[in-house]
Amino acid sequence: MSRRITVPGDRWRREDGPAGGARKPPWALAFVGVVLLIGMHFAAPLSGGVYAFTDWDGFNSANFVGWDNFREIMDSRVQRDALLHTFVLAACYLVLVNVVGLVLALALNRTLKSRNVLRTLFFAPAVLSPLAVSYVWQYMFTYDGAINRMLGGIGLDPLRHEWLGDPSTAIWCVLVVMVWQHSGQAMIIFLAGLQGVADELEEAAVIDGARTWMRLRRVTLPLLAPAFTIVSTLMLISGLRVFDQVYALTGGGPVYSTETLATQVYQQTFVEGRFGFGASIAMVMTVLISILGIANMMYQRRRERRL
Repeated sequence: MSRRITVPGDRWRREDGPAGGARKPPWALAFVGVVLLIGMHFAAPLSGGVYAFTDWDGFNSANFVGWDNFREIMDSRVQRDALLHTFVLAACYLVLVNVVGLVLALALNRTLKSRNVLRTLFFAPAVLSPLAVSYVWQYMFTYDGAINRMLGGIGLDPLRHEWLGDPSTAIWCVLVVMVWQHSGQAMIIFLAGLQGVADELEEAAVIDGARTWMRLRRVTLPLLAPAFTIVSTLMLISGLRVFDQVYALTGGGPVYSTETLATQVYQQTFVEGRFGFGASIAMVMTVLISILGIANMMYQRRRERRL
């Protein structure tokens, strides 16, 4: 009987035997990994979902309270404001990161001699610790910090302000730090998408008389649709669960003006010891992230097919 030679791409085929056909991969080898995945990524959220319907304080036995925790979220002004702040930060962050990241990518996609250095500089904040970055910015936002000193140095003393101490400006300071740190990440994704835009298409558009804006709108942006899908999904999820920047810059203040759902989870669970109530806020945040993230991805995918 002749023996068939097995090629690398055919390693799951039977080498001999009358039946032939495909051999199933040994799923038993993945058993440990699957168990760990379920234990780390699904067991904890599911158990938290159970505690969301209790009044557990972390020490004593948990008593079932039904939907009372969720009613309190809707009745509490602090929780409603935290939900509103979460939406505002996520929406503004999503738009600004896409715009700034795209502008940087378009500017650094050209044959600048220093483009590699500039790309590294703009991307560097994305790999730094959000807490470390936020503490640096906290010093810059203080009344005697770098921003107010710069304003005073150029003759704009009336604009000096206690940026983090004013409820009307504190949340926008958080937004500035978020956009500053993650625009480089969006830039890298857009740069990867721009590498797939063939030079021939740009040249054909130039020959047809299309100006810069028209080439950007009709050629470049439609071909960047997959990159927009990735960036918008990642940044939307990141914006909805923002915690580090708020915690380091303002701690949720002043006067709860920068509280988000994530900071309220920490506050209610580990500061006030209301583990059940904190779990209910976490469940609300998880549901919102899941719904909005999936809806955004579906919309972006349909948009890709239309372009």
